[in-house]
Formats: sequence, structure tokens, C-alpha cells
Amino acid sequence: MNDQDYAQVEQSPKFQALVASKKRFLFPMTLFFLVFYFALPILTSYSKVLNQTAFGPVSWAWVFAFAQFIMTWVLCIIYSKKSVKFDQMVDEIKQERGGQAG
Repeated sequence: MNDQDYAQVEQSPKFQALVASKKRFLFPMTLFFLVFYFALPILTSYSKVLNQTAFGPVSWAWVFAFAQFIMTWVLCIIYSKKSVKFDQMVDEIKQERGGQAG
């Protein structure tokens, strides 16, 4: 494929829909991840809110830290399911180009 073919693919409505769909999905997911991830060190450094006991000798800081592992797995599962739709859109773009894109 030459540069002109890539430019045509990039300008196609299906490719534009793919890019827009990915942005609509990835931007909020990334923003949520970053806020959730950096909340723990910020809250533990600059406040005492997570130092309170959640249950037994376990503080809320430990609960939050464990929740970050869960959050990471959940986001990976969500992305894996959503990527199937993105892959279908890519396949449609490839078929539209006669199987040449990629």
C-alpha cells in the first residue's frame, strides 16, 4: 500500500467512525484510571481520610490499594470486550479496501 492509499483510508467515513468511537471509549477510561490510580498516593500523602479503620486492623488505604488491582482487571476485561467491536470495524475497512489495508 502506498501513501495515497493510506490517505484514502484515513479519510473514509468508516475509519473516521472507528477513530471517533475509540476516542469516546478510551478518553473516559484513561481519565478514570489516572484519577483512581493517583488518588491513593495523593490521599495518603496529604490527608488522613484513608487512615481510618475499615474493618479489624485494616485501614481504608489498604482497601483502596486492593481495589486498584480489581479496577485494573475490570478495565482490562471491559477493553477486551469492547475491542471486539473495534476489530470488526477494522475488518469492515479492510473489506472495503479489498483486503489491502493491513
